Amino acid sequence: MLYSTAFYLMREPMKSYLSILLLTIVCSAKADTNELVVIPEQGDVSSFTDSPHFSLARLWGDGNSRIRGARNIVVAQDGSVLAFHQDRLKRSRDGGQTWSNRLKIDERAIKYNAVIDESTGTIQLINPTGYRLISTDAGMTWTYEEITVMPNLFGHGSSETSSLSVHAMQPGVTLRFGQFNGRLLMPARYMLSNELISRPYNYNTAMYSDDQGKTWQTTSPFPVLGTGEAALAEVSDGRILYSSREHMSIGNRFFAWSHDGGERWLNFWRSEVLPDGPRGSSYGCMGGLVRLPVAGRDILIFSNLDTERGEAPPVDRAGKTSSGGRENITVWVSFDGGASWPIKRLVFDGPSAYSCLAVGRPGTPSGGKIYLYFEGDTAHKHAGIQISIFNLSWVLDGERTGDGSIPAWVHQQ
Repeated sequence: MLYSTAFYLMREPMKSYLSILLLTIVCSAKADTNELVVIPEQGDVSSFTDSPHFSLARLWGDGNSRIRGARNIVVAQDGSVLAFHQDRLKRSRDGGQTWSNRLKIDERAIKYNAVIDESTGTIQLINPTGYRLISTDAGMTWTYEEITVMPNLFGHGSSETSSLSVHAMQPGVTLRFGQFNGRLLMPARYMLSNELISRPYNYNTAMYSDDQGKTWQTTSPFPVLGTGEAALAEVSDGRILYSSREHMSIGNRFFAWSHDGGERWLNFWRSEVLPDGPRGSSYGCMGGLVRLPVAGRDILIFSNLDTERGEAPPVDRAGKTSSGGRENITVWVSFDGGASWPIKRLVFDGPSAYSCLAVGRPGTPSGGKIYLYFEGDTAHKHAGIQISIFNLSWVLDGERTGDGSIPAWVHQQ
């Protein structure tokens, strides 16, 4: 069985806590089954496989000064693309060809994660300390509302204790398939603190809402300690794939599955193909994961850094910040719901860091497009926040990984 270095660092006071974690028990009461909700239709893979196209532009920053961000990008149901940066955003109504000036959201738009409620079309910015900002007009205006966040069985993650962090995560999703259709689900992180001594005990988790974002339940932990920052995607049989950054040991990206709408995360493994930041680093890096809205197919896109220049701290300083060598933001594609990742393509060959993904809406100007929002620029990895727009055909001209093959149906449609 595979363990993170965080597990090896456990000491006597935490043994009982670890045992509970390893049991991966249900940590919240199961919500009543929702009535099915109406969710926008999915398209055909052909919309993503026309002539290859690629573009790259800086949305934020001047190319020299330090700037952090690239943590939230979503595509509204009308096809408007929203790229967030702190309490501001930029919108594109033509699929990303042109962008608005900076639009002010609200001074309370801090440490949030975005999610679109597909049953209503509302865009929500969730802050787990107890509030959300809601837009019903594709990001033009926002209103403030209080929310309630409930803890898991460990007592972790509530709006009263403010122990959850969601703002360095891939945006949440509305579940489409099966029993939990209509549930809002987003990745989250439980943090004792960000001090080095606490990092082995922090862990990734998630939070879900069955009442359109008014109340959220913190889920069971991702079953590896020392984790933080994540992404998730639902596949067409209703399972949810969780992609987790780790801070404590050298190795590729951690993954796990949920079979119950995100309440539990089980059967974790470490990918043989997908990196977690620069290889050789124990510190990982935020990356994106998204499913293309293609009916009957489970095409996933993953983003992260593709480089061998990672640096790791000494063993007695495990978990120490070590972000050297971050470069070469790259995307990988899976055609079988994450079982294999046969092809990858380099997006930007310079210094780069955090990344986030979104996909266009069928029948809108964004249709057939994949959006990679990332930190990076030629001068420094934090000198700009860029947006790359491409389609699946462009990725298919990339490099084979040797992990599986590209199915024939991709080229036939």
